[in-house]
Amino acid sequence: MSILKKIFLKSRPEEGGIFFTEIQKILGFKPGNIFYYQKAFTHRSSNKLDIKGNPMNYERLEFLGDAMLSSVIAAYLYREAPAGDEGYLTKMRSKIVSREHLNELGRDLNLILLIESKVQAQHFGENIHGNIFEALIGAIFLDKGYTYCEKFIQKSVIIPYVDIEKLEGKVISYKSLLIEWCQKEKKSFHYDVFDDNGIDGQKYFGVKLSIDNKVIAKARATSKKKAEEKASQRAYFVFQEKINNK
Repeated sequence: MSILKKIFLKSRPEEGGIFFTEIQKILGFKPGNIFYYQKAFTHRSSNKLDIKGNPMNYERLEFLGDAMLSSVIAAYLYREAPAGDEGYLTKMRSKIVSREHLNELGRDLNLILLIESKVQAQHFGENIHGNIFEALIGAIFLDKGYTYCEKFIQKSVIIPYVDIEKLEGKVISYKSLLIEWCQKEKKSFHYDVFDDNGIDGQKYFGVKLSIDNKVIAKARATSKKKAEEKASQRAYFVFQEKINNK
């Protein structure tokens, strides 16, 4: 555990402590009940229980924060895109609250520095950044209510990151896009996945993507999902002009 993290953890309970101060900087307002924020930054590996014996970690707050974020973004898009139908609004919301985008938000705020965990930071999965960001939103809602939650999302998400015109052209999932195009064009496709341990002993998954029985793209990554997405992205660039003119 780093010296910095020890300092944060030791000073958590007291108003005026470093944890309290750092949370206030992130929020832009003074926390009411610091307990909610402590919980939002507690990893399940800490094996903590609250006074009622319930698990004390960020996972339930993550669920709540996800719902609040989705609600605020939906209201924003409803106001700002009056010509958009239900399908358009749903796709735009998905782009804003995508896991990739939430991870970016969490990284930009350096939320990982405040996590209490028995797991070393380098062993966290990439999604820890977005998970904690959602948990933080859940903590704000419980502490201050919807209005504060909306203001925080406006300040931290919408103003610095949301550009509707740019988002309209952003691809969330190349795999979904490619499959949709293949189905519309009545093209056969399949992903052949195989283990690829590489030369460094690290386990990888290799993927060959075939369209109409012709291998179009290959990729490898540390998970099947990532490998398929990477292969789909490469295939997209092969057919980009045809797909965009569909």
